[in-house]
Amino acid sequence: MTDTLLSYARGDNTQPLIDMTIGDKFDEIAARFPDRDALIVRHQGLRWTYREFQQQVDTCARALLAIGIGKGDRVGIWSPNCAEWTTLQFATAKVGAILVNINPSYRLHELEYALNHSQMRMLVIAERFKGSDYTQMLHELAPELTTSAKSELTAAKLPHLQVVVNLAETSYDGMWRWSELLEEAGKASAAQLAAVQQSLNYHDPINIQYTSGTTGFPKGATLSHHNILNNGFFVAESIELNECDRLVIPVPLYHCFGMVMGNLGCVTHGATMIYPGEGFDPGAVLETVAAERATALYGVPTMFIAELEHPDFADYDLGSLRTGIMAGSICPAEVMKAVNNRMHMREVQIAYGMTETSPVSTQTAADDPFDKRVTTVGRTQPHLESKIVDPANGETIPRGAIGELCTRGYSVMLGYWNNEEATSAAIDGDGWMHTGDLATMDEDGFIQIVGRIKDMVIRGGENIYPKEVEEFLYTHPAIADVQVTGVPDKKYGEELVAWVQLRADAGTVSEGELRDFCKGRITHFKVPRYFKFTDSFPMTVTGKIQKFKMREISIAELGLEE
Repeated sequence: MTDTLLSYARGDNTQPLIDMTIGDKFDEIAARFPDRDALIVRHQGLRWTYREFQQQVDTCARALLAIGIGKGDRVGIWSPNCAEWTTLQFATAKVGAILVNINPSYRLHELEYALNHSQMRMLVIAERFKGSDYTQMLHELAPELTTSAKSELTAAKLPHLQVVVNLAETSYDGMWRWSELLEEAGKASAAQLAAVQQSLNYHDPINIQYTSGTTGFPKGATLSHHNILNNGFFVAESIELNECDRLVIPVPLYHCFGMVMGNLGCVTHGATMIYPGEGFDPGAVLETVAAERATALYGVPTMFIAELEHPDFADYDLGSLRTGIMAGSICPAEVMKAVNNRMHMREVQIAYGMTETSPVSTQTAADDPFDKRVTTVGRTQPHLESKIVDPANGETIPRGAIGELCTRGYSVMLGYWNNEEATSAAIDGDGWMHTGDLATMDEDGFIQIVGRIKDMVIRGGENIYPKEVEEFLYTHPAIADVQVTGVPDKKYGEELVAWVQLRADAGTVSEGELRDFCKGRITHFKVPRYFKFTDSFPMTVTGKIQKFKMREISIAELGLEE
């Protein structure tokens, strides 16, 4: 390697991009594979072929037109995984309405912000999920529902919201039931829907996803048909998905992992989407894989760890699995090995990206060397570019050096909804999306994420990347999962704290034993000063570890506020 080889790579361009709307591509696939399973939802006892699923989507799309929802209108969904979620995803795409994904864990303040910031006209809600009573929460924000006619809500706190649909069987004042909404389809013809669908452009915005910002209000990443249809397609191409594949999707649909990599990945290839439950449950995932003879499985590392650690793991036949994707956060090498060997997913791939890039920018391949599949996030995806720059001056740096990863191409979002300042801060004048992730690129173009710019710990002038310490600690036989972050220190500026989740059969392990394990095997300043044993980590609903919360909790518990 020479210093003149810069950290820049371009993905393969031989297979053309799909220049179609989501609705048109969906209809093409439904015509090709009408009798293949399209959607199986285990907890709803539901199985639809592509022909049946298309009928559901078209009925919903015509109902939307009948109640006055059309191109550019924002339609939100606040619900865990279910068939109605996916039906609405494709129905809004057919009429050109912009689907706004509402995080199922949102509380009143966040919900109110998202509804008003997006100027949402219509909202579809589950009755309740886990500890949240969505119906009651919406009544708190819009008590006017009790006296409103359907589609005619006028709420002081939610001035743009007119239509509310509740997925419950119960009828609530001011809200449609889902079945009642679908009955409106008779007031709009198939010809009307076709005309609307033909008027759409694949560069139109079709989806807003609110990113879970660690500071300030969340930002609405705005994505087009072209953004997410192509990303779903190329992610699934990489794992060689086809119409015979059956993909289990336990990740939330509200996030790109579920609705783009999962739903659109399947639909662009005629494969089957399978939801094991409303939310993640490791036993339900294992049962679903075995019962449905699934060939592929998605998840974040913490999900795969929970499945591998399940007490009944050995009772399930997972022999049908061959592939899948592990993404959402950095994947430990030891977990990847276990997924390869114990879950039969020898072709499983690592994908990396962010909501703002639709989401995937890089991905490993099934035939990559094993060490690359467990230590990197792969190479640049088709039709995209990657570069690594010096965060201080934006200059592209030599291969092997650490800098900020940037990506450019069809996948970069249109921008943050109604927030030009944040958009220009994230996407530079040349179209590069700045990820905020620290990374390296080797001579073959493989990219390794070494941490977040804001997660890097500086101890006594030494830069420490928590991922490196985590990877080392994963090699301890008693550790199931570990996360490392920085906490303030009077002498060194910062010190490391390691949150450790032990294996179920690990017995008792002390801080001293872990410290002794580190001594002489990693540099002294990388040995965590503090260890915290835990059963779980603070994380987002998509399974991303919230290190800022770990830091806050550790500072409070260790009395380091000053």
